[in-house]
Amino acid sequence: MKLKYVIYTLIFLGIAYLIYYRISANKKAEGGGGGADRGAKGGKEQSFAVDGIIVKPASFINKLEVTGTIEANESVALQSEVSGLVTGIYFKEGTNVAKGSLLIKINDRDIKAQLQEALTKQTLSATNEDRAKQLLQKGAISQSEYDTSLADLKSLQAQAQLIRAQLAKTSILAPFSGKVGLRSISSGVYITPSTVIANLVSTNPVKINFSVPEKYMGQIKLNSTITFRTDGSSHIYSGKVFAIEPGINAQTRTLQIKALAQNSNNELLPGSFAKISLALSAVDDAIMVPNEAVIPVLKGKTVFINKNGKAKQVDVQSGTRTEENIVITTGLNIGDTVLTTGALSLKDDAPVKVNIVKN
Repeated sequence: MKLKYVIYTLIFLGIAYLIYYRISANKKAEGGGGGADRGAKGGKEQSFAVDGIIVKPASFINKLEVTGTIEANESVALQSEVSGLVTGIYFKEGTNVAKGSLLIKINDRDIKAQLQEALTKQTLSATNEDRAKQLLQKGAISQSEYDTSLADLKSLQAQAQLIRAQLAKTSILAPFSGKVGLRSISSGVYITPSTVIANLVSTNPVKINFSVPEKYMGQIKLNSTITFRTDGSSHIYSGKVFAIEPGINAQTRTLQIKALAQNSNNELLPGSFAKISLALSAVDDAIMVPNEAVIPVLKGKTVFINKNGKAKQVDVQSGTRTEENIVITTGLNIGDTVLTTGALSLKDDAPVKVNIVKN
């Protein structure tokens, strides 16, 4: 029985010790926290370590990067104006042809027969008209009878001209000098006006078709120089603006522009994708800051600057953006220290320790 009481006593004392230890530990923790709070309140507020640059004037060439399409200077799908059998093909696929060259000949025997008949009638009518004129001069016939014979002659002459025009349509000529593509017909096939024979393109020079946002419309001038490159080549090509659309596209809010580029080696193919660089203007004293320093906000853009050791948020307006920097048009002055890191964690009047980075 005594052993039982001893065991109970020891258990009770152990539980009491654990309770005492936990209460003492909680008090020490509370005491330590209070001291830390007091230290924080009584001590100096911690500064943020950030990088920054000093704003300096810089020379900047304002370039606009856009995409466009290379087009042939002239392009046409060759088609016949009349239906008939193809009796001759006088071009080789993929070769250059001169303006006016005969490309396709269509069977014209029936039209030639019609022309011969019309010419015969015209000759007979001309003889009748000449005889009627002589009779009119002698007073043997009236003026109206002569007028009838003259009208018959002019009608037959017009008919002969119409047949000659139809005969000319059986010969398909090159409308301009260029390169003929792959043909889709063979000799002996019957074609109609809807049949596409081949494509004829002129590719020296080529046209570069592109568009720019409407805010740049006042900076684009005729004869402005552009540079561009294609995915198929690393070579940088140049061209000059030769045509500007007189109005803005209401749907895309862009201005359509075309430039000409020489293509003597036929390296540039119509339909190719072009990456275009267009120089707009040069600024000698531009203010430029790194892209990461600019913070988009609801009403525009802001940056943080260092003001007497504290961060100050200022509203800015920006211009052209490059891969690394952005041009600031208003909001910053020469000599300001712009903070380039920690922008998302900074607040107004937050103390900062700035590490100046060369720009």
